[in-house]
Amino acid sequence: MKFAGIDLGEPRIMGVINVSPESFYKGSVRDDENRLIETAVKMVEDGAAFIDIGAKSTAPYLETQIPVEEEVRRAVWAVKAIRDHVDVPISIDTTSAKVAEEALKAGANVINDVTGLKGDPRMAEVAGEYGAPVIVCAHGKVRNLSDPIHTVIDLLRESLVVAQRHGIEDVAVDPAIGFLRPEWPPWYEWDSKVLTNLNMLKIFGRPILIGVSRKSFIGAITDRKDPAERLPGSLAATAVAVFNGANIIRTHDVRETLDAVKMAAFMRKFRP
Repeated sequence: MKFAGIDLGEPRIMGVINVSPESFYKGSVRDDENRLIETAVKMVEDGAAFIDIGAKSTAPYLETQIPVEEEVRRAVWAVKAIRDHVDVPISIDTTSAKVAEEALKAGANVINDVTGLKGDPRMAEVAGEYGAPVIVCAHGKVRNLSDPIHTVIDLLRESLVVAQRHGIEDVAVDPAIGFLRPEWPPWYEWDSKVLTNLNMLKIFGRPILIGVSRKSFIGAITDRKDPAERLPGSLAATAVAVFNGANIIRTHDVRETLDAVKMAAFMRKFRP
């Protein structure tokens, strides 16, 4: 199995860099070009197979709206800054087709859309036109509160239909940990049930991408309100995800996460 030309015979790491000051984890934000380049290079040296650039926070519980022109400016600046310094695919984390297109023109390779091609009606058109691999997140109205994993499967299936309609063949699926927040059960239970049953997403035959790094469900379970204190919980959740079939782990902490991934992937080989 491959994604964006990267062999996924073993789980891979996607390093997250934000150029959005409003992002929930301030330790991930880079607004200086030298620090941005240094971070990207270090992530690749530490084992990242992808770099993910976020120019606007997508945290569902924050006020994150900024003008699309500002998101474009940030995204293009960041992609251009690191493009000649890393030899791995760069993904742009955005819900805007205009931002995605400008980032692809600047040298990005992958579109990471947390709306699963259901937000901006032009997103799938842009991906198809540029032949860009796409990460689709489970997105939409939660209809069955009692069955998180099958709800995620239904939402992802809808996104895959959109991708197929636009000739997008290279697609990874993301169950959107932290984004689907029904009133009941609590979101941290919802996310935990999804991770525990992650292997069910293999029915799609697509790479499974997981983003758990320092997210609020970890804070809720461990009572760590500050994202800066959530690394140990993130590593534990990462190991669970990999053991249950994750192919790509999106993280702020490449070096530490890689060790957790290696341990879980090694043990997964002996699972009956």
